[in-house]
Amino acid sequence: MDTASNPHFENITNEICQKEYLVEEVRGKTYQQNDILEALQKGKSPSGGETTEIIMEKLKTEKNSIKEKQSHDSDRLSLKRKSESDEKLILRKEPRLSETDFQPLPVLLPHIPLKSLMEVEIKLVYVDEEDVTYEFLQSQLPTNEEPKYPVASSMNSQRSSDMSIVPPQMDKWLQVALKDASTCYRQKKYAMAAGQFRTALELCSKGAALGKPFEASPTDISSIASFIETKLVICYLKMRKPDLALNHSHRSIMLNPAYFRNHLRQAAVFRSLERYSEAARSTMVADYIYWLSGGREQHTSKLIKLYWQAMIEEAITRAECFSVMYTPFATKIKAENIEKLKEAFTKKHPDYVEYIYTDPHGLHSLPQTADWSCPSPQTYLLTLGFRNKEVGKFLEKMSCRKLPTFSDHKAPFSPLTKEEAGRHLETIGKRILPIMDFIRGTKLTETFCACSGMIEKLQHASLLGRLQRVKEQSQVINQAMAELATIPYLQDISQQDAELLQSLMADAMDTLEGRKSDKERVWNKIEKVGIIEDFLYQLEDSFLKTKKLRTARRQKMKMKRLQSEQPC
Repeated sequence: MDTASNPHFENITNEICQKEYLVEEVRGKTYQQNDILEALQKGKSPSGGETTEIIMEKLKTEKNSIKEKQSHDSDRLSLKRKSESDEKLILRKEPRLSETDFQPLPVLLPHIPLKSLMEVEIKLVYVDEEDVTYEFLQSQLPTNEEPKYPVASSMNSQRSSDMSIVPPQMDKWLQVALKDASTCYRQKKYAMAAGQFRTALELCSKGAALGKPFEASPTDISSIASFIETKLVICYLKMRKPDLALNHSHRSIMLNPAYFRNHLRQAAVFRSLERYSEAARSTMVADYIYWLSGGREQHTSKLIKLYWQAMIEEAITRAECFSVMYTPFATKIKAENIEKLKEAFTKKHPDYVEYIYTDPHGLHSLPQTADWSCPSPQTYLLTLGFRNKEVGKFLEKMSCRKLPTFSDHKAPFSPLTKEEAGRHLETIGKRILPIMDFIRGTKLTETFCACSGMIEKLQHASLLGRLQRVKEQSQVINQAMAELATIPYLQDISQQDAELLQSLMADAMDTLEGRKSDKERVWNKIEKVGIIEDFLYQLEDSFLKTKKLRTARRQKMKMKRLQSEQPC
């Protein structure tokens, strides 16, 4: 269906654009009617990949190559956050607001109809379906460079008329599997297509990717593997089986974190599973990666932002235990400003005032004003209100720690029993992690530690493993590895964070493959150190309180003695 010629969709889009607004102080980049209509008529991009075995070694090289492509616009890359110190919080430069001018101005998100959302998803996720077999070719061709394969230069012109062209040096059995998968896919036999893609993936895993496997580039092999993984995602989405697509979406990102459509397909899977906060995170990352990799087509970026906005809106609508408020962010927020935010939140959300928490680290972005190329983009403070006071306190405690601790286990030197693990999983995993996922849906980078958020997920996976919930554990670990592989593209990381990232990736892979080690997993060590740290702080507090009581008691006894010694 041609969306541009659909009067009903045009009316819906017009209504969206008319409803979108921000207060005057933060009025910026909103979606215009003509831009959205133009965007919905366009959009095409290939995919590519990186092998899991060399992912950590290739991250820095690929990131540098992306920077070289953008040398003509180097000031754009200065937006990337820099981790200067573990003790200092990094805040991007904003127009300052004076204390007298500071007014909490909550931002409203307009409603996006389901039909509009599905039209956008079709354009972003299911693009280039006719090129299902050969999409990965274009991802290997840098801009303004000669094609690696001799036939690739004429592929675009011949693709519509001659789909029998295959890249040279590809393994013949893999060619057959991909050709059969492509035929089944175009005939809408998605189950058969998925079976052929699984066969192709199995051939790839056995080294049958290219005709000369010992001379093949790891990048070429992982490119083909990433392509197959992402096509499996599409097949399972077409079959309405997002649970089967989930791990494939994670692995496609692990193989190629620098391709934005892999993140979009992951977002589509999360949406289908009604995990809207995680879908918002994936879409935000896709938008940033699209800009970072040199994407300049405004209609594509606007579509991604529209999808991102819809996911945030849906996540807020589905939230039951908390409510949120976004406020324009200035460079310096004082305690009295935080109190004003709490007052504004109380008036706006009177049912969620048991505990009110404002994320002090800032750097939240909203799709209405997100512009990664702008030297001073608008950012926001996020204020959360809870119906359960304990949940709010625990969340604030976790967000301010340098050593993330997922569990509230109080005994640092005794192992966690199976019953305690189940209780922690129910009380913390189902309450805290969804809220943390929501916070990360508008927060591109972390402040204290680049791996924050993923350490908690891996600790969550350990609890699942202890309860023998292997399938869920595998999904959580794959998701964490996909995020870890993406981190170096989102922010500059210190040497310490890079070493931690590599250790987390290695231990996560060992856990997935069932390899046991005498050494404890890195995330479990971090959790144990955090629990010991809490235990020592509790001992210190207890000692100081006892000391204070003893001093007061001694003073009282001394006063009584003096009074008794005075002559009547």
